Amino acid sequence: MPRTTGPPGVSVSSKLLAVLGCFDVHRPTLTLTEIARQVDLPVSTARRLILELTEWGGLERLPDGRYRVGMRLWEIGSSAPQQRDLRDAARPFMQDLYEATKENVQLIVLDGLEALCVEKIYGTRAVPTETNVGGRMPLHATGAGKAILAFSPRQLLVDLIDAGLARCTPYTLVEPGRLAAALKKTRETGLAYSQEEKTYGVVSVSSPILDTDKQPLGAVAIVARLGAPIDRLGPAVRTAVLSISRIIR
Repeated sequence: MPRTTGPPGVSVSSKLLAVLGCFDVHRPTLTLTEIARQVDLPVSTARRLILELTEWGGLERLPDGRYRVGMRLWEIGSSAPQQRDLRDAARPFMQDLYEATKENVQLIVLDGLEALCVEKIYGTRAVPTETNVGGRMPLHATGAGKAILAFSPRQLLVDLIDAGLARCTPYTLVEPGRLAAALKKTRETGLAYSQEEKTYGVVSVSSPILDTDKQPLGAVAIVARLGAPIDRLGPAVRTAVLSISRIIR
Protein backbone atom coordinates (compact mmCIF):
# COMPACT_ATOMS: atom_id res chain seq x y z
CA MET A 1 0.00 0.00 0.00
CA PRO A 2 1.56 3.35 -0.94
CA ARG A 3 2.75 5.64 1.81
CA THR A 4 0.90 8.93 1.96
CA THR A 5 2.07 10.67 5.11
CA GLY A 6 5.84 10.13 5.26
CA PRO A 7 7.79 8.04 7.78
CA PRO A 8 5.70 6.78 10.71
CA GLY A 9 6.02 8.64 14.00
CA VAL A 10 7.02 11.93 12.41
CA SER A 11 4.91 14.83 13.68
CA VAL A 12 3.43 17.53 11.47
CA SER A 13 5.67 20.14 13.09
CA SER A 14 8.73 17.99 12.31
CA LYS A 15 7.64 17.79 8.68
CA LEU A 16 7.16 21.55 8.50
CA LEU A 17 10.63 22.09 9.96
CA ALA A 18 12.06 19.56 7.51
CA VAL A 19 10.57 21.53 4.62
CA LEU A 20 12.15 24.75 5.89
CA GLY A 21 15.42 22.91 6.42
CA CYS A 22 15.66 22.19 2.69
CA PHE A 23 16.64 25.81 2.04
CA ASP A 24 20.10 27.24 2.56
CA VAL A 25 22.49 29.68 0.86
CA HIS A 26 23.35 27.05 -1.75
CA ARG A 27 19.68 26.20 -2.39
CA PRO A 28 17.82 29.50 -2.01
CA THR A 29 14.94 28.40 -4.27
CA LEU A 30 13.38 24.98 -4.75
CA THR A 31 10.49 23.45 -6.67
CA LEU A 32 7.70 21.47 -5.05
CA THR A 33 9.14 18.25 -6.45
CA GLU A 34 12.63 19.02 -5.14
CA ILE A 35 11.27 19.73 -1.66
CA ALA A 36 9.17 16.55 -1.64
CA ARG A 37 12.20 14.50 -2.66
CA GLN A 38 14.48 16.04 -0.05
CA VAL A 39 12.04 15.51 2.84
CA ASP A 40 11.00 12.08 1.54
CA LEU A 41 7.29 12.88 1.36
CA PRO A 42 4.64 12.38 -1.31
CA VAL A 43 4.17 15.43 -3.49
CA SER A 44 0.60 15.84 -2.24
CA THR A 45 1.75 15.99 1.39
CA ALA A 46 4.60 18.35 0.57
CA ARG A 47 2.19 20.61 -1.31
CA ARG A 48 -0.10 20.85 1.72
CA LEU A 49 2.79 21.68 4.05
CA ILE A 50 4.17 24.26 1.65
CA LEU A 51 0.76 25.89 1.35
CA GLU A 52 0.54 26.21 5.14
CA LEU A 53 4.01 27.73 5.32
CA THR A 54 3.28 30.10 2.44
CA GLU A 55 0.05 31.34 4.03
CA TRP A 56 1.91 31.91 7.31
CA GLY A 57 4.73 33.77 5.56
CA GLY A 58 7.48 31.24 6.12
CA LEU A 59 7.79 30.57 2.38
CA GLU A 60 7.18 32.70 -0.68
CA ARG A 61 6.06 31.38 -4.08
CA LEU A 62 7.91 32.96 -6.99
CA PRO A 63 6.37 33.69 -10.42
CA ASP A 64 8.14 30.67 -11.93
CA GLY A 65 6.53 28.37 -9.34
CA ARG A 66 9.65 27.89 -7.23
CA TYR A 67 9.71 28.65 -3.51
CA ARG A 68 12.07 30.59 -1.27
CA VAL A 69 12.21 31.49 2.42
CA GLY A 70 9.66 34.17 3.29
CA MET A 71 10.05 37.46 5.10
CA ARG A 72 8.35 36.13 8.23
CA LEU A 73 11.31 33.88 8.98
CA TRP A 74 13.74 36.72 8.31
CA GLU A 75 11.86 38.89 10.80
CA ILE A 76 11.94 36.17 13.45
CA GLY A 77 15.62 35.40 12.88
CA SER A 78 16.56 39.06 13.03
CA SER A 79 14.92 39.37 16.44
CA ALA A 80 17.16 36.76 18.10
CA PRO A 81 18.66 38.86 20.95
CA GLN A 82 22.20 37.48 21.10
CA GLN A 83 22.79 37.53 17.36
CA ARG A 84 21.11 40.93 16.91
CA ASP A 85 23.03 42.53 19.77
CA LEU A 86 26.31 41.08 18.52
CA ARG A 87 25.70 42.31 14.97
CA ASP A 88 24.67 45.76 16.18
CA ALA A 89 27.79 46.04 18.34
CA ALA A 90 30.15 44.71 15.67
CA ARG A 91 28.87 46.48 12.56
CA PRO A 92 30.45 49.95 13.14
CA PHE A 93 33.86 48.43 13.83
CA MET A 94 33.53 46.08 10.86
CA GLN A 95 32.71 49.09 8.69
CA ASP A 96 35.84 50.85 9.97
CA LEU A 97 37.94 47.78 9.15
CA TYR A 98 36.53 47.66 5.65
CA GLU A 99 37.11 51.37 5.05
CA ALA A 100 40.71 51.00 6.20
CA THR A 101 41.50 47.83 4.24
CA LYS A 102 38.92 47.52 1.42
CA GLU A 103 38.90 43.78 2.20
CA ASN A 104 36.05 41.47 3.16
CA VAL A 105 35.12 41.72 6.83
CA GLN A 106 33.02 38.91 8.29
CA LEU A 107 31.29 38.29 11.62
CA ILE A 108 31.20 34.60 12.46
CA VAL A 109 29.49 32.64 15.24
CA LEU A 110 29.54 29.00 16.29
CA ASP A 111 26.67 26.77 15.16
CA GLY A 112 27.12 23.13 16.14
CA LEU A 113 30.40 21.95 14.63
CA GLU A 114 30.45 24.69 12.00
CA ALA A 115 31.11 28.40 11.70
CA LEU A 116 28.14 30.51 10.59
CA CYS A 117 28.47 33.91 8.91
CA VAL A 118 25.94 36.37 10.39
CA GLU A 119 27.28 39.63 8.92
CA LYS A 120 29.57 40.59 6.05
CA ILE A 121 30.89 43.91 4.71
CA TYR A 122 32.61 43.93 1.33
CA GLY A 123 33.10 45.92 -1.84
CA THR A 124 34.00 45.50 -5.49
CA ARG A 125 37.74 45.62 -4.76
CA ALA A 126 37.60 42.79 -2.22
CA VAL A 127 38.38 39.23 -3.22
CA PRO A 128 35.22 37.28 -4.14
CA THR A 129 34.39 34.71 -1.46
CA GLU A 130 32.07 31.73 -1.33
CA THR A 131 30.74 32.74 2.08
CA ASN A 132 27.64 34.92 2.30
CA VAL A 133 25.48 35.83 5.28
CA GLY A 134 23.90 32.57 6.39
CA GLY A 135 26.73 30.54 4.91
CA ARG A 136 28.58 27.88 6.87
CA MET A 137 32.28 27.13 7.02
CA PRO A 138 34.49 24.48 8.60
CA LEU A 139 35.91 25.52 11.94
CA HIS A 140 39.33 23.99 11.36
CA ALA A 141 39.95 25.48 7.90
CA THR A 142 39.12 29.14 8.48
CA GLY A 143 40.68 31.90 10.55
CA ALA A 144 37.38 32.78 12.22
CA GLY A 145 36.60 29.14 12.90
CA LYS A 146 39.97 28.59 14.54
CA ALA A 147 39.60 31.78 16.58
CA ILE A 148 36.34 30.44 18.02
CA LEU A 149 37.66 26.91 18.41
CA ALA A 150 40.76 28.07 20.30
CA PHE A 151 38.72 29.65 23.10
CA SER A 152 35.87 27.11 23.24
CA PRO A 153 35.74 24.20 25.71
CA ARG A 154 38.14 21.44 24.67
CA GLN A 155 35.23 19.05 24.08
CA LEU A 156 34.38 20.99 20.92
CA LEU A 157 37.77 20.16 19.44
CA VAL A 158 37.38 16.52 20.46
CA ASP A 159 33.95 16.33 18.82
CA LEU A 160 35.28 18.04 15.69
CA ILE A 161 38.15 15.59 15.37
CA ASP A 162 35.83 12.64 15.98
CA ALA A 163 33.56 13.90 13.19
CA GLY A 164 36.55 14.03 10.83
CA LEU A 165 38.62 16.98 9.67
CA ALA A 166 37.78 17.47 6.00
CA ARG A 167 40.61 18.51 3.68
CA CYS A 168 39.43 21.52 1.67
CA THR A 169 42.81 22.16 0.03
CA PRO A 170 46.28 20.62 0.38
CA TYR A 171 46.99 23.32 3.00
CA THR A 172 44.11 22.43 5.34
CA LEU A 173 45.17 21.39 8.84
CA VAL A 174 43.73 17.88 9.13
CA GLU A 175 46.31 16.49 11.53
CA PRO A 176 44.97 16.89 15.11
CA GLY A 177 48.41 17.71 16.50
CA ARG A 178 49.08 20.52 14.02
CA LEU A 179 45.60 21.94 14.56
CA ALA A 180 46.04 21.85 18.33
CA ALA A 181 49.38 23.66 18.00
CA ALA A 182 47.77 26.37 15.86
CA LEU A 183 44.99 26.81 18.42
CA LYS A 184 47.53 27.10 21.23
CA LYS A 185 49.25 29.92 19.37
CA THR A 186 45.89 31.63 18.84
CA ARG A 187 45.22 31.52 22.59
CA GLU A 188 48.59 33.17 23.15
CA THR A 189 48.24 35.92 20.54
CA GLY A 190 44.49 36.36 20.19
CA LEU A 191 44.83 35.94 16.42
CA ALA A 192 44.07 33.04 14.08
CA TYR A 193 45.16 32.69 10.48
CA SER A 194 44.14 30.69 7.44
CA GLN A 195 46.52 30.46 4.50
CA GLU A 196 44.61 28.95 1.57
CA GLU A 197 43.25 26.32 3.97
CA LYS A 198 39.67 26.64 2.75
CA THR A 199 39.98 28.25 -0.68
CA TYR A 200 42.91 28.59 -3.07
CA GLY A 201 44.22 32.13 -3.31
CA VAL A 202 42.43 33.31 -0.17
CA VAL A 203 43.90 34.12 3.26
CA SER A 204 42.34 35.43 6.44
CA VAL A 205 43.14 36.74 9.89
CA SER A 206 40.64 36.65 12.73
CA SER A 207 40.23 37.38 16.42
CA PRO A 208 37.56 36.13 18.85
CA ILE A 209 34.96 38.27 20.59
CA LEU A 210 35.04 37.05 24.19
CA ASP A 211 32.55 37.44 27.03
CA THR A 212 33.47 38.14 30.65
CA ASP A 213 34.21 34.41 31.17
CA LYS A 214 36.59 34.40 28.20
CA GLN A 215 34.18 32.30 26.17
CA PRO A 216 33.77 33.15 22.47
CA LEU A 217 30.62 34.98 21.38
CA GLY A 218 31.90 35.01 17.82
CA ALA A 219 34.84 36.22 15.76
CA VAL A 220 35.65 38.97 13.27
CA ALA A 221 37.78 38.11 10.25
CA ILE A 222 39.41 39.95 7.39
CA VAL A 223 39.43 37.79 4.26
CA ALA A 224 41.81 38.80 1.48
CA ARG A 225 43.71 37.64 -1.57
CA LEU A 226 46.88 35.60 -1.20
CA GLY A 227 49.75 38.02 -0.71
CA ALA A 228 47.78 40.51 1.38
CA PRO A 229 49.71 41.69 4.47
CA ILE A 230 47.55 39.82 6.97
CA ASP A 231 50.32 40.03 9.60
CA ARG A 232 49.89 43.81 9.53
CA LEU A 233 46.10 43.54 9.42
CA GLY A 234 46.00 41.37 12.53
CA PRO A 235 46.42 44.19 15.08
CA ALA A 236 43.55 46.11 13.47
CA VAL A 237 41.26 43.09 13.79
CA ARG A 238 42.38 42.57 17.38
CA THR A 239 41.65 46.20 18.28
CA ALA A 240 38.20 45.98 16.71
CA VAL A 241 37.15 42.85 18.62
CA LEU A 242 38.39 44.24 21.93
CA SER A 243 36.14 47.25 21.37
CA ILE A 244 33.21 45.00 20.42
CA SER A 245 33.77 42.85 23.51
CA ARG A 246 33.60 45.89 25.79
CA ILE A 247 30.28 46.94 24.26
CA ILE A 248 28.61 43.54 24.18
CA ARG A 249 29.41 42.53 27.77
